[in-house]
Amino acid sequence: MPDTLPVSAFIIARNEADRIGRAIDSVIGLFDEVIVVDSGSSDGTPAVAEARGARVMHNDWPGYGPQKRFAEDRCRNRWLFNLDADEAVTPDLANEIRNLFETGRISEADCWQVSIDDVYAHETGPAPWAYGYIQIRLYDREKGRFSESTVHDTVRPVPGARMGRLKAVMEHRSIRSIGFQVEKMNRYSAMQVADLAEHGRRLPRWRLLTEFPVSFLKAYFGRRYALYGWWGVIISINYAYSRFLRVAKAYEAQLGTSR
Repeated sequence: MPDTLPVSAFIIARNEADRIGRAIDSVIGLFDEVIVVDSGSSDGTPAVAEARGARVMHNDWPGYGPQKRFAEDRCRNRWLFNLDADEAVTPDLANEIRNLFETGRISEADCWQVSIDDVYAHETGPAPWAYGYIQIRLYDREKGRFSESTVHDTVRPVPGARMGRLKAVMEHRSIRSIGFQVEKMNRYSAMQVADLAEHGRRLPRWRLLTEFPVSFLKAYFGRRYALYGWWGVIISINYAYSRFLRVAKAYEAQLGTSR
């Protein structure tokens, strides 16, 4: 087996026993350290992670950004790689990262972005038209850190940090089932509204009328969900509803404050 790279990979998790194995397997032979920070799983996630070769530790849930910052502080390497329990590094991406280090091209940038492409339960890999969002996932810890936001877990580069873009993609299996997605939408929209309140932001009420149809069109055409056929209709409606739910809960909170 080729030598592992001087990179620390870290994953935050809670009740991910059915998915975290794929994530760990995709990096365990690539990087010389894989850390899993568990926030209180009841399904055996820590045991699964340890069996796959990860170093597991516990930290009570403080929010997305703070939990990832906790994980960053436990890593021993200067270069860090973050992935979630529902993600996996593809073989092409692993080869690309290895090539960066072996050729010295890793020094061309301080933070490397990657496209994280959707994969659904009935698929073995991302479709050619799959929607992907671009995130910094491989970075020099001295040039960037995760934000402290409890809702938005994004690496914030320091001023002047050099940005690079990886060509290969990561796989993102975020939807176990429609039921799981509905529960996640409900939970996450509540967190978003709390974050809005914390920052003193108010959403205009007219968005109650526009949020759903505009978001549906954005998903169905802009994200090319139409190419999935009837499944594309379902995920477009669910995306639109998740956006509407945030606006509706924000308005509900305003009504409660005004009483």
